Amino acid sequence: MLTQLGNRASAWVAGPAPWSNVYGLARTLIALGTGGTLAFSHSSTLFRPAVGMAEVPLCEGIRQASLFCVLPAGWLEVARWTAVLLLLLVASGWRPRVTGLLHWWVAVSLQWSGVLTDGGDQIASVLAFLLVPMTLTDGRRWHWEPPVEGGSDESRLIARASWLLLRGQVAFIYLHASVGKFKVPEWVDGTALYYWLLDPSIGAPDWLARLVLPVLSSPLVAPLTWSVLILEFWLALGLVLSRGARRALLPFGLLFHTGIIFFHGLISFALIMFGALVLLLRPYDEAFSFAWLRSRLPQRKPRSARAEEEEVQQSGQGERDGDGAQAA
Repeated sequence: MLTQLGNRASAWVAGPAPWSNVYGLARTLIALGTGGTLAFSHSSTLFRPAVGMAEVPLCEGIRQASLFCVLPAGWLEVARWTAVLLLLLVASGWRPRVTGLLHWWVAVSLQWSGVLTDGGDQIASVLAFLLVPMTLTDGRRWHWEPPVEGGSDESRLIARASWLLLRGQVAFIYLHASVGKFKVPEWVDGTALYYWLLDPSIGAPDWLARLVLPVLSSPLVAPLTWSVLILEFWLALGLVLSRGARRALLPFGLLFHTGIIFFHGLISFALIMFGALVLLLRPYDEAFSFAWLRSRLPQRKPRSARAEEEEVQQSGQGERDGDGAQAA
């Protein structure tokens, strides 16, 4: 039995390299989510004084290592824009081995020191932390490059274990979101969407609320409400579903969080959850091609091709100069 287990473990480690643009896209989305929160929220909003807090930002204990605490007092705006720039660097995909730790530091700094944060900020800090082993073992210059098939067995084992932890964490988030709603009577009786989507402070904008009011006021509100519980439970099952099932489930998860953008305006939260869904449901060996994007970007010729073109141009120029001299 132990021999079989060892053989399976060796085969698992020797499988496809986990450093692909799949986890790269997830990193970009998560970083953009946190970056959006910081870019479009003034420091006086994120670090607003609250009851029971003597001072803001929160800097006691381990929070002293926060980005928003290491700079001098009164430099919150400088710290905020520094964090935005660092997250844009992370989102670009440059040097994952370097930017992985920076990503976690910025994300956890907002969670530690910020006052008006939400669940998305907490999820981003946890996922950024679990991504650190992946990034530290990723020797590529850009996380958009093809996966590196080399690397030591130790590095591949660390990266694969990190991937499993990430998927398990995201699955637990959706499981908790689904099961936890059964404690709320409005989710059980099927009326929760009526209250959530029509709430004047956190619900849909007026124009959208007027459009969905007839549906939310009809018996359809119950199956729509229960569909949220079912979808979140199925997303949690993505940890153990087959590749085909996960591939079919991913668009539903993305559509679900897109709806949250329209109905609740939580753009940053949705971006973070987009990244989480990619980690949960997209196998790392099924890299994205991005062919549609490359076709719309200016193509940079390889150095050898540019050198040959320059030689041809110089040769042609030399022949024209020689012809002109003979004519003179």
